[in-house]
Amino acid sequence: MSTAARLVVGGDVVTMAPGREVLTGTTIAVVDGRIAALGTAEELRARFPGADELDATGCVVAPGMINAHQHTTADPLTRSGIPDDIDSQRAIFDWAVPLHNAHTGGDDEVSAMLTAVESLRRGVTTLIEPGTVAHPLRVAAGLRKTGIRARLNGWGWDAEGLPFSAPADEVLARQEELVRALGTTERVSGWITLLGHDLVSDALFQGAAELAERLDTRMTWHISPGQNDIPGYAARSGRRPVVHLHELGVLGPRLLLGHAVWLDDAEVDAILETDTAVASSPGAYLRLGQGFTRAARHVELIRRGGRVALGCDSHNAGDVPDILRAAMLFAGLSLDRGDAEPVHAHEALALATIDGARAIGLDDQIGSIEIGKAADLVVFDTTDPVWTPRGDEALQLVWGMPSHTVRDVLVDGTVVVRGGQTQLVDYDDLRACAAENAHHLLRRTGITPFRRWPRIAAAELELAENMQAASGGPAAPEAEHRAAGRTGERVCP
Repeated sequence: MSTAARLVVGGDVVTMAPGREVLTGTTIAVVDGRIAALGTAEELRARFPGADELDATGCVVAPGMINAHQHTTADPLTRSGIPDDIDSQRAIFDWAVPLHNAHTGGDDEVSAMLTAVESLRRGVTTLIEPGTVAHPLRVAAGLRKTGIRARLNGWGWDAEGLPFSAPADEVLARQEELVRALGTTERVSGWITLLGHDLVSDALFQGAAELAERLDTRMTWHISPGQNDIPGYAARSGRRPVVHLHELGVLGPRLLLGHAVWLDDAEVDAILETDTAVASSPGAYLRLGQGFTRAARHVELIRRGGRVALGCDSHNAGDVPDILRAAMLFAGLSLDRGDAEPVHAHEALALATIDGARAIGLDDQIGSIEIGKAADLVVFDTTDPVWTPRGDEALQLVWGMPSHTVRDVLVDGTVVVRGGQTQLVDYDDLRACAAENAHHLLRRTGITPFRRWPRIAAAELELAENMQAASGGPAAPEAEHRAAGRTGERVCP
């Protein structure tokens, strides 16, 4: 018997295997990070004497969730700091991009760790970073410290005058260097990541596809979350964005398109014909008002056999890296929109697990609880009221959004969360680092975090009341949208 054996004992196991069996009172044997056996506690204790045990009696055990589109840097240090009454272009280019441009290597590492820790504590064990990373080796180091599974690279665009932009051959060289440094099969590995939209040349798109093929890895980029990409491609080639990519020959099973919300018939057909995958982030589309309920055809892609995963986007667009929340939103919007064949809870849970794994090309390793697969497991504490009384597991996991009941999390058989607490990272230290880094980041950018309402210290309450009485009305809220380059002001303590 391997000395790396562990038993997860006595839980009700939501397998997400092809038969969707729920195995009640079942013990999972984990050996060298893989699921070695499923059975009774007595049987597996006899087979694996001396194995460490994690008691899951009465709990629900599910596969680790997959977040196929999660930005890990900049936004975590300024969460809930970008106003929600501006359009997505202003949110990105007046706020997010300047923050990314000011990030140090330390900022990137702390941001990534904060994202990973929050994800793990919500049951997410795998995330795909879409590439807005200035210091990818530092991000990889931070992710690795937490124990999460991830795929990443750095900024990839060649439009002039933008941060981190470079000629296509230089961008490709950077991407290749990172993939070779991280490898393609480690827990934290390299993909090819371009920004996409209409900010990437045809040469860079085609070079990325060739590079992914040569390195035997996958790639991702953004396209059409709203309508803004459509005019750019019309001017470039007279085609719709995804049709243009199809004509370039860059669609295919290695590609995960972030968003692809605004599609016409020809674009839907091109995605399906080439087996291109799509990552859908419903929370972000609602936050940014990008028209998901009017335009999205992700349910059609699913019904026609396409590969679709769920994402949460960023901490200022989607705001919470919680894939069960994304699953609830996806199913709810499908039902409310009146789709001919709406997505229901059991299907939304598949998008968060096994179908998400298929979309990112890892369904032979993760996404379900089956012998031989990686032991990415989430243990839910069912003593919480959201689980009381116990009902259908898919309904409770999706509509109940029980991420707050995640008790234990394993990735590759390693316990990374136990009793709701991270095991490989000191969270109190991380919180302190995040606060410190955020303070200096904002000073460097000159960005004033958005505050809708006036903030008054308790010691100043009497003074504020007197000022209000003298002015004849309430104090004016500090609600100016002070983005980088707009005021030149610096906020100092």
